[in-house]
Amino acid sequence: MASGTSRDVLGRGLWVLGRAIREQPRIFAVAVTGSVLFGLLVIASAYVIGGVVGKVVVPAIARGSVAGGALALAATALFGISVLRVVGIFGRRLGAGYMQYRLQAAYRRRVTRRYLDLPLAWHHRNATGTLLSNANSDVEAAWYPIAPLPFAVGTLVMLVGAVVSLFLTDWALALVGLAVFPALFALNVVYSRRMAPRQARAQRLRAEVSGIAHESFDGALVVKTMGREAQETARFAARAGELRDALIAVGRLRGVFDPMLETLPSLGTLAVLVVGAVRLRQGAISVTELVSVAFLFTVLAFPVRAIGWVLAELPRSVAGWDRVRRVLDATGEMPYGEVTLDPATPTPATLAFHDVHFGYEPAEAHLPGTEVLGEVTFTVPAGKTVALVGPTGAGKSTITSLAVRLVDPRAGTVTLDGVDVRELTAASLASTVALVAQVPFVFDDTVRANITLDRPGIGDEEVWAALRLAEADGFVAALPDGLDTMVGERGTSLSGGQRQRLTLARALAGRPRLLVLDDATSAVDPRVEAAILAGLRTPADGGAPASILVVAYRRATIALADEVIYVEHGRVVARGTHSELLATVPGYADLVTAYEQAEQEREQHRTYDEVIPLTSGLEVEVDR
Repeated sequence: MASGTSRDVLGRGLWVLGRAIREQPRIFAVAVTGSVLFGLLVIASAYVIGGVVGKVVVPAIARGSVAGGALALAATALFGISVLRVVGIFGRRLGAGYMQYRLQAAYRRRVTRRYLDLPLAWHHRNATGTLLSNANSDVEAAWYPIAPLPFAVGTLVMLVGAVVSLFLTDWALALVGLAVFPALFALNVVYSRRMAPRQARAQRLRAEVSGIAHESFDGALVVKTMGREAQETARFAARAGELRDALIAVGRLRGVFDPMLETLPSLGTLAVLVVGAVRLRQGAISVTELVSVAFLFTVLAFPVRAIGWVLAELPRSVAGWDRVRRVLDATGEMPYGEVTLDPATPTPATLAFHDVHFGYEPAEAHLPGTEVLGEVTFTVPAGKTVALVGPTGAGKSTITSLAVRLVDPRAGTVTLDGVDVRELTAASLASTVALVAQVPFVFDDTVRANITLDRPGIGDEEVWAALRLAEADGFVAALPDGLDTMVGERGTSLSGGQRQRLTLARALAGRPRLLVLDDATSAVDPRVEAAILAGLRTPADGGAPASILVVAYRRATIALADEVIYVEHGRVVARGTHSELLATVPGYADLVTAYEQAEQEREQHRTYDEVIPLTSGLEVEVDR
């Protein structure tokens, strides 16, 4: 079983190398040319040194003097070969390095692009740490053998040339070479087979360690406030210990095989000297030929190792490639259409759900899927505000995801101005709809960069206008550097409410025709929230108001909506104005009343909201 697995790894590893060559043929040709030049010159240098010893050194010792012309000729030959070998080494290393780094950069871009193409449902099934490992260490591992590959190819040419030259020199010495070279190759194959499972396990553990570290750091606030530092450290240490042991196992195996790989050429040199001495006594070869062959065996030890390097890294390469290919071959991307929505005069958009059904695919094919929404039908008329209200798990966030096409429905349609969102171009959809998510995300950059996102046509005037609409201009103006203030990773220098208003301003800066708010102002004071929604309904600059779909909890927010959609268990249960539903739908009345009571309790304990920066870079919001 192990042997078959190893043969499979060897075959797949060679396929990965073949793919690399097909993608970078010219650079590979340059690197191999340099390597072949180096290999042939190694053989040539052996015979030149043999000639120098046999025809210059030995006669000089016999005569007791050195012929100046012969010595100059020998020095010139050795210098010329050395210069050409340097050229070969330069071409080989430059080509191999350039090829390796180009492949790594290209596949990092492909993996990242694939991440952006795949739907959220796919991302939900894959840990962030694993995805980071795919784009980083797995890509590196997949193309790691590229660096020694041209050297190995040149070494094969050199070995063939060496065997041919040995036969041309003496058949007995050639037999020594035929015994040593295959033994070196066989030892490398055994090394690769033993290394395969160890490298695969180490690569898998690298991803797991990365995943645990990312999860712990990302949830540092929870870890600290729940007093779980020791447990998280122990969890990370346990997996890091497994990775350590796996890497030690790799190193231990190398420690066993490396001396053997170093010893074989030395034993070959010793065998050449023994056999060569006999053949020299018999007059079958000359001193020049014996020295040449002995030196050839000596210098072949290092180049032959290049074959071992490639074979040793193939298991790691295959493991990395399998993990990268899992991303590249993943299905479920949502292709965009070719329809654009570009009215001459921007007006609010009309959003409509028509008998929409949605569910998540099962983790395994034989398991049933999970239905989240069923028979959802409603409309957000142009320029109107519609509030989504429902208990936790009712499907409100899923509806907002469908509205901005983060996911597609299993059945039914979602339309903008009567056009199925699946038929729109990506640019048209992005310019028409903006989502402000439940959890605000702020980049580690300036306030300005967080709002503009390098989108064309958004200058400082548009930034300040968006900040005013989001009721964020006051705190931004008070920041040390205003728009140029660095907000820290995930906006750690800002409070939760400030982050929410900043992300709202980001959405408004693009002047969307439909604004989708998924509980996007939950950390904002109710009075500020009311001012924000009022400003969105009647912009101060006189522009057309955007249509708004808002997931709401507070009574004041809900009351501002033109229509309320009440959902339970993924279905629209009732619709109407806030007062109508309050009077006719008991479940709605109970839910809104419960929300209001919870809000009142929070307000009773809140005197003001302040951010305390911690030395760890975290923040807490406290009420005084």
